[in-house]
Amino acid sequence: MMLDSRCRVPNCLAKPYAPAGTQSICRDHFLNFLTWRRRRGPQMFVKYAAMTMSDRDTIAAEWQKTLRVDEVPSNAPKT
Repeated sequence: MMLDSRCRVPNCLAKPYAPAGTQSICRDHFLNFLTWRRRRGPQMFVKYAAMTMSDRDTIAAEWQKTLRVDEVPSNAPKT
């Protein structure tokens, strides 16, 4: 169940779309996370699927370190 009010990536204000460990990420970051995992090889998907949520947090944190600050969309609501 996603109870987060925003993406787990710092400075991203987008609504949660999918889980990344015990927290949630927005759609753009979810697609980036999938691409990052795919680049690590097909075994990553099998390994990730078998992990506990806390183990998935470690993988999500590792991915999050690869993001550059200027790549993080703010997705701030338009007024």
